[in-house]
Amino acid sequence: MRYVPAMARTTDPLVAILAFSPVSVFEAAVPCEVFGIDRTAMGVPRYEVRLVAGDAPPLTTTLGFTFGDADGLGTLRRADTIIVPGWPRANHELPPEPVLAELRRAHRRGVRVASLCSGAFVLAAAGLLDGRRATTHWMYADALAKAYPAIEVDPAVLYVGGDNVWTSAGTAAGIDLCLHFVRQDHGAEVANVVARRMVVPPHRDGGQAQYVETPVPATTCDDDSLGRTLEWVQAHLDENHTVESLARHARLSPRTFARRFKAATGTTPLQWLLAQRVVQAQRLLESTDLPIERVADRCGFGSAAALRQHFARAVGTAPLAYRLTFRAAS
Repeated sequence: MRYVPAMARTTDPLVAILAFSPVSVFEAAVPCEVFGIDRTAMGVPRYEVRLVAGDAPPLTTTLGFTFGDADGLGTLRRADTIIVPGWPRANHELPPEPVLAELRRAHRRGVRVASLCSGAFVLAAAGLLDGRRATTHWMYADALAKAYPAIEVDPAVLYVGGDNVWTSAGTAAGIDLCLHFVRQDHGAEVANVVARRMVVPPHRDGGQAQYVETPVPATTCDDDSLGRTLEWVQAHLDENHTVESLARHARLSPRTFARRFKAATGTTPLQWLLAQRVVQAQRLLESTDLPIERVADRCGFGSAAALRQHFARAVGTAPLAYRLTFRAAS
């Protein structure tokens, strides 16, 4: 990751990874990969990333090696985003009170606070999840709900949140949440660039209320006719598409097309098409002043009412509210 010495503070937004021994290497690496790689040459704004020890250093990992240069809790007071990649002692003990106090102060300051996997237990112990809908790894969902009855625990979603408090499910779901933060900060197009570089799956199952659109590679199967068809559809979202019409474009039977599509993308053609239309709507809302009706037409929804319905279901807010929020944050 692009690690910056403590005395060399930059103006880049600071993402603090608050870790506890033994930290999961993968979960700690997820925010490093999303936020810590310098992708400015691709038009992605930079973040500063720092590792913070929630325990007495050095931080140990689940693989046995250590992180010897982690910051102390004071770094949390400068953070714009705090991410807790996990709590290794779920069901056994509470996190240290000084850590919980720093998290409460950070939330009061308006810092974005998030957990990955079992890190939800840390936010719960700090009282930040009371009265909220939250998630964690499905293995810990029952334990979280039992220990903190004031939380509405939803094990079916990949991530969920609001009011600067977010939780994600196990392991790879942290990628979805971190990409969502990039989209919040810089828009869908920038998040898509990061996702493309990470080569993440083109679709995430789980019934989540929000999702991060990720690119479909140009070639998605041995016969690249499917890849060419997907690229063509993305350039013609305003047209009416059915499984039959897409299959004709790919020169495949509808049954063969649907089978290959599912194998290549993990979802159905119509679900994928809807996701692409929502993401295109986000781009237009971010970058143009087109009326909602024109955005709906350009994306193939057919009506403003249909756009509002699908957009709210996928993104969690209305198109106009999304535009206003994005413009205010820009």
